[in-house]
Amino acid sequence: MSLTPSNMLPLGTTATEFTLQDTISGNNYSLNELKGLKATVIMFICNHCPFVKHVNPQLAQLARDYKSKGINCIAISSNDAENYPEDAPIHLKQQAIDNDFKFPYLYDQTQAVAKAYDAACTPDFYVFDAELKLVYRGQLDDSRPGNGKPLNGSDLRHALDCIIEQKENTQTQKPSMGCNIKWK
Repeated sequence: MSLTPSNMLPLGTTATEFTLQDTISGNNYSLNELKGLKATVIMFICNHCPFVKHVNPQLAQLARDYKSKGINCIAISSNDAENYPEDAPIHLKQQAIDNDFKFPYLYDQTQAVAKAYDAACTPDFYVFDAELKLVYRGQLDDSRPGNGKPLNGSDLRHALDCIIEQKENTQTQKPSMGCNIKWK
């Protein structure tokens, strides 16, 4: 496990359109079909990473808390499932079931979407506004496996609350940290 930080895509970047298969339903969905009315959270996660396993409960809760507020969450796994079979779509589906994910969990087999978003680690978080302009990228919160800090999603929740309240997010955006994306 190598600790890798986010690349911190420039704020204002427009979300790249994609169509990927949902590991839960088997259906293909585009970003345009899945985006939220007020904002869209795109998170690059996977099944085997201990950093993602640590945050799974908060991801599920955050998605439930913000869905009724016009914010949709989309999870994407871009890891090479051939060399990391724990990240094959069947295991991603089980991860979604086990953690009660109420959001699509897409599989980026070609890794083109991860490259388009300059994703570097799992978990890696991006928040796009209603016009699909990047307003936040970085960490969920300060909690990491074993560091004793509370898992509460405070950084990401603050960014989403700023969108809802229509105020500027002046809080420092810290990179997420986790396992590197497993490139082919």
